Amino acid sequence: MSPASTGASTSVDAVSSVRSSEADSRLAPGGPGYRRMSFALFLAGVATFALLYSTQALLPLISGEFGVAASEASWTVAAATGGLALFVLPMSALSERFGRRTVMTASLAVAVGVGLLVPFAPSIGALVVLRAVQGAALAGLPASATAYLAEEVRPKALVTAIGLFVAGNSVGGMSGRVITGWVAQEWGWRVAVGVIGVIAVACAVAFRLLLPAPRHFKPGSLRPRVLLDTVRGHLSDPLLRRLYAIGALFMTVFGGVYTVIGYRLTEAPFSLPQGIVGSIFLVYLVGTVSASTAGRLVGRLGRRGALYLAGGTTAAGLLLSLAGSLPLVLLGLVLITAGFFAGHAVASSAVSRTATHGRAQASALYQSAYYIGSSAGSTVGAMAFRSGGWAGTVTVGIFVVLGVVTITVFGSRAARVAARQAPATAH
Repeated sequence: MSPASTGASTSVDAVSSVRSSEADSRLAPGGPGYRRMSFALFLAGVATFALLYSTQALLPLISGEFGVAASEASWTVAAATGGLALFVLPMSALSERFGRRTVMTASLAVAVGVGLLVPFAPSIGALVVLRAVQGAALAGLPASATAYLAEEVRPKALVTAIGLFVAGNSVGGMSGRVITGWVAQEWGWRVAVGVIGVIAVACAVAFRLLLPAPRHFKPGSLRPRVLLDTVRGHLSDPLLRRLYAIGALFMTVFGGVYTVIGYRLTEAPFSLPQGIVGSIFLVYLVGTVSASTAGRLVGRLGRRGALYLAGGTTAAGLLLSLAGSLPLVLLGLVLITAGFFAGHAVASSAVSRTATHGRAQASALYQSAYYIGSSAGSTVGAMAFRSGGWAGTVTVGIFVVLGVVTITVFGSRAARVAARQAPATAH
């Protein structure tokens, strides 16, 4: 072997050793810092979803105070998710330059500050504006969190780690709605959203104290051309486009169902009190479990198999919720929730694993599509309910789930074609 080749071999070995060392220094279950990181992001997820959907369980009360219909009150939800969808990409660019932890901390700080102002909104218009600002502030958290995990957690543990973050989302969504339901029953919706604001402050402080400093973050560029090139590259990837669409469609169903369910359950034949309606959101615990076990589901069925199962479970839940029996309606909500959170965890983790660069932008595009779906679901679901009752909302949901299945089928066919072409290319 020549000296030159020996030197080249030594260099390759050195590079491989450095890469191996970097990979080994990432966080893994059971390793130092992993529990702190998981709990910190879990709390961030709790605060994000508790704030984002703080008015959803209270829509009948908001409609009553301001004298507006369900379709108008639903804008207090749609404005928040729409603001997040619009600002998630710019905020992800800031996280590429200034760091994931910095942007997540600033986002939570502004969001909880606005959350303390929401109870004092003098009109439905002012309430919608405050909610839009709150959603825009929260935009810095979802994409930055998944990018942080992709950089700081070992690849084999990534699906599980993101599943735990999504589980925090489900706990936040559940606790926010349950707490607001019972508090509002006694003291009104304004006190209820104020309580959520105070809880979010506590979560934000604990998050900042617990989250480990990033060790693998490398600052990127804020130049618009670089950002546009990165976004264009992600949107040109067929797999990423399919994952973005799947996330949006799943959230359209989920947003529509949970925006309208309060109206259905407070009206005849159920006529449930506000506190009980808020407690219905305890079914989010099912989402916590399904999201945190998404990694094992993918290991057994593969990504597309897991998405088929999630879509089928959601559709079954929608159909079951048409029953006039309260236990069957609740079982339907359980299935819808389990299917949604499993599908969301699978799709979002697949985005992080598919993107080889600009992970924050890749995650931001997913989050943008996801929350556009939430805004669309809140608005369309309320409109369908107004015109066709609960059956109208379910009909919209079934068609949207069929969209998820169609996209997944198309992805399976594309994967088979690629597999057949690979040997021919090799030859």
